[in-house]
Amino acid sequence: MKTETGADTATHPEGQGRNPESQPVGVETVPASSSWTKAEPAPLMEVVVEKVNMARAYRRVVTNKGAPGADGMTVDQLANHLKQHWSTLRERLLAGEYHPSPVRAVEIPKPKGGTRQLGIPTVTDRLIQQALLQVLTPLFDPGFSASSYGYRPGRSAQQAVSAMKTHVAAGHRWAVDLDLEAFFDRVNHDLLMARVARRVHDKRVLRLIRRYLEAGMFQDGLTAPRRQGTPQGGPLSPLLANILLDDVDKELERRGHRFCRYADDMQVYVRSRRAGERVMASLSDFLESSLRLTVNRDKSAVGRPWNRGYLGYTLTRHKLPKLTLAKASVQRLMQRVREILKRGRGRNI
Repeated sequence: MKTETGADTATHPEGQGRNPESQPVGVETVPASSSWTKAEPAPLMEVVVEKVNMARAYRRVVTNKGAPGADGMTVDQLANHLKQHWSTLRERLLAGEYHPSPVRAVEIPKPKGGTRQLGIPTVTDRLIQQALLQVLTPLFDPGFSASSYGYRPGRSAQQAVSAMKTHVAAGHRWAVDLDLEAFFDRVNHDLLMARVARRVHDKRVLRLIRRYLEAGMFQDGLTAPRRQGTPQGGPLSPLLANILLDDVDKELERRGHRFCRYADDMQVYVRSRRAGERVMASLSDFLESSLRLTVNRDKSAVGRPWNRGYLGYTLTRHKLPKLTLAKASVQRLMQRVREILKRGRGRNI
């Protein structure tokens, strides 16, 4: 599966069939009985820069293509750049001395209006982030919730929508629809890094991830520092978002709720409006107090699933509901068709 920017996610459906022998070489495994000891950091960076892992990351970056970053280097120029500079780059990564370049700010339109700011890393940084992603995904993904569907190996938006239908058909016919305001811009770096450090012990990798979080935003010839947020546009951002929001998933599981989460799009399914309002209040408090995120009160609501679209779909009111495209999705489709047909006017068919 590809992320919003085409980042690769290794195929490991739900971590099934995994055993300690299947994890990357060099990843530290500390038995529960000895977790109090001061074990040496796992040499995770060596796994990141290993030849096979970097070759796989290179193929993914080249396949995804994408726009140049702040340095102007294109994907087609990456091979020659690595031939000249890879040995130095590798030494800097292993020594923990590599510093990412600023990301290039790009505005793209949102489906529902307005714009979203992406941060496009340089091609070199996309390569390194992809190599990190390939090593970190097997560490974190098997522990994620079964109700989390966004940017995960073997998971999709279609599965999330199907799960929504299942929950509603089971009698949970009220949806708690939570909207996180500017989620990717509000991520607290300290909270996120504390959660990454639960499984990553190599300090070089931890420093590198924090440097990617803090890399400045290059726009209009100037670089602005960043003290919070994880910019959309790099291969690593979706995994980092899932790591932080996994706390929400675990809290909902602890309470026994049925829910679906696709990145920062989240719905909880309950049996009554009153229960939904209780969940809305308590979950909003959890998100704001524990994770320092902001719930958009204007867009969040408790309502019937057929009145609250999810990932471009909605449900019918039937006891056994059917999936149907949300009105907004149909309108976007028709607008796109009009644009395509308009381009063909005046041409000889």
